[in-house]
Amino acid sequence: MKHLAILLLLAGSSFGLFAQDAYMNASAEEKEKTYPGGDSYEVKTYTQDFKAKKPKNIILMIGDGMGVSEVFAGITANHGKLFLDNFKHIGFSKTQSASDYITDSAAGGTAISCGVKTYNGAIGVNTDTVAVNSILEEAEQKGLATGLVSTSAITHATPASFIAHKKSRNMYEEIAADFLNTDIDVFIGGGLDHFTKRKDGRNLVNELKAKNYEVETDINTIAKVNNGKLAGLTAGIHNGRVEERGDMLPIATNTAINILDNNKKGFFLMVEGSQIDWGGHANSTNYIIEDMLDFDQAIGKALDFASKNGETLIIVTADHETGGLGIIGGDMNSGMVKGEYTTKDHSAVMVPIFAYGPGADEFTGIMENTDIFAKMKNLLIGK
Repeated sequence: MKHLAILLLLAGSSFGLFAQDAYMNASAEEKEKTYPGGDSYEVKTYTQDFKAKKPKNIILMIGDGMGVSEVFAGITANHGKLFLDNFKHIGFSKTQSASDYITDSAAGGTAISCGVKTYNGAIGVNTDTVAVNSILEEAEQKGLATGLVSTSAITHATPASFIAHKKSRNMYEEIAADFLNTDIDVFIGGGLDHFTKRKDGRNLVNELKAKNYEVETDINTIAKVNNGKLAGLTAGIHNGRVEERGDMLPIATNTAINILDNNKKGFFLMVEGSQIDWGGHANSTNYIIEDMLDFDQAIGKALDFASKNGETLIIVTADHETGGLGIIGGDMNSGMVKGEYTTKDHSAVMVPIFAYGPGADEFTGIMENTDIFAKMKNLLIGK
């Protein structure tokens, strides 16, 4: 009966939320399955020498919906090279949830953030809906600085799974309220409406300010903040596509790192490139590639810091693959990529894990998605 009640809750809470998740029903024109190619950006090569055997800081970067095909589409589009080329330790993650062979982002995110397999739709809770500590909360309890960055609403499934504990991913306003139950140092993403235009009448922005957060909505202003506590709420719900939001993700990544690095004990930061997934749902190769390249440039910002710092582990992975993308044509010289798709939903295939920095050798081979949490906790917090 309990599992039936959960299913009914998920179904009921999804009613009227189509604007939140309209991307899942988006559809691209046939011509958008071929990315025509274009200019490339420069990719640096970074040192592989590190100061320590264990990291003081972890930057976890999740490309939502990013499978091997999405990565190789990005490599081709950037004429043969990505910042990801700097990652010499590579493994694979099995993404199945407790309830489904094909996971959703909530269960996939919770497996990575909390180390438990749970049902699709669950945020930071196990199959009995009991809250489970996340790696962000574990880091916070140890006195480390913590942060979240996302191109979606910060209350959306993946970032939410690191900070909230709810039966349903669709409880956006309740998830926003959970931010007030933590001492997270910085979070940057969309979702302003979930903090201000609420059914309960609370204005969480005012409550954040009372807790000494600087609350900003413009990415250019956000970029200038380098200390204290920051809540950057850059859109009412989700941020727009790259052509609208610009360099929001690389800028937000760099800003979060600069703020978190003030803590001498270390930090944990999760960065999500959310809209690779949305391109997969739309079966749009163009959309996938523009967000894959945007995500890779955010990875470049993390590498700039980690290569100089020498005590930072960067992990790049995905919660699942989306679209069942197959690459059926391409050209490294022009950057053209032609894709075909097997689904408009998620697929069940393993997703890659890339690691750079002290502790990177822990992330090779085939593993469960929950192992990522266990390895991060052991390296950053200890047993």
